[in-house]
Amino acid sequence: MTAAPLLSVRDLSMTFRTRRGPVKAVDGIGFDLAEGETLGLVGESGCGKSTTGRLIVRLLEPTGGTVSYEGRDISHLRQRELKPLRRRLQMVFQDPHSSLNPRQTVARIIADPLLVQGSPAAEARKRAAELMELVGLIPEHLDRYPHEFSGGQAQRIGIARALATGPRLVIADEPVSALDVSVQAQIVNLMERLQRELGLAYLFIAHDLSVVKRVCARVAVMYLGRIVEIGPKELVYTAPAHPYTSALLSAVPLPDPAAERTRKRITLLGDPPSPAAPPPGCTFHPRCPKAQQRCRTEAPVLRADDGGRQVACHFPEVPGALTLVTRTASP
Repeated sequence: MTAAPLLSVRDLSMTFRTRRGPVKAVDGIGFDLAEGETLGLVGESGCGKSTTGRLIVRLLEPTGGTVSYEGRDISHLRQRELKPLRRRLQMVFQDPHSSLNPRQTVARIIADPLLVQGSPAAEARKRAAELMELVGLIPEHLDRYPHEFSGGQAQRIGIARALATGPRLVIADEPVSALDVSVQAQIVNLMERLQRELGLAYLFIAHDLSVVKRVCARVAVMYLGRIVEIGPKELVYTAPAHPYTSALLSAVPLPDPAAERTRKRITLLGDPPSPAAPPPGCTFHPRCPKAQQRCRTEAPVLRADDGGRQVACHFPEVPGALTLVTRTASP
């Protein structure tokens, strides 16, 4: 019997109302995340990755669909009902310095989630010192301020704050993109160690596919608010089925200079369409080298292959039988 997923997203949508009209940032996406698993969410800037993360932790109110956490629909819970759930569902943000209050000490920043949940101040400070040590910082620096730390150290503080309440799931929104390459490796190593030690599940949002390949077991590719391909890392990276996935992977630098010089780079036509005025049919068709008439009029739906991959494409790169993915709402 298969265990129920820790996180289940179904037909999740987010439409922002602007002066120029509605903008659909997230357009009916769905996926599951198992306990202790890392799922990568990748795509170009503006495709809806970060909005998806914020919807899951309820920093934004979804306009459609459901988010179920630990078997419970949390999509429209009131803040009072969400409060106990937030202990087990936390987020790490992209820019470590802008996500930390510059007027608060590190001790207060890390202890805040515990204080909100009702922990005594002395107990919260003791836990903050333990977390500083857990993420590789010196507990004696608790009374310093965020500006006194480097970018990598500040991100460790952000991770410590996310772990304060003992979550089971952490939404990591581009946690290394604002850091130097050498520091990125340190933060990735830290997150992997914490996952092993604490049994964490991650939704790892990123645009760097080499980092995602390192840390994730499965990968979901987003384009203009929709998931166009999702599946095991080995399949997605070695035999991408969607033309957009192929183009993204062709832009990842190879460590071998000779292979880098000889490989074929896929160049997409034009810029991504505006989510305020998406093209009809498949939203990728204006830039797709394989687009046909059907792509211009009929939006593809996710279909599954025999390897556990799902792809939304009328003419996928990998041939084989595809079956329609049917989803039922979580209880």
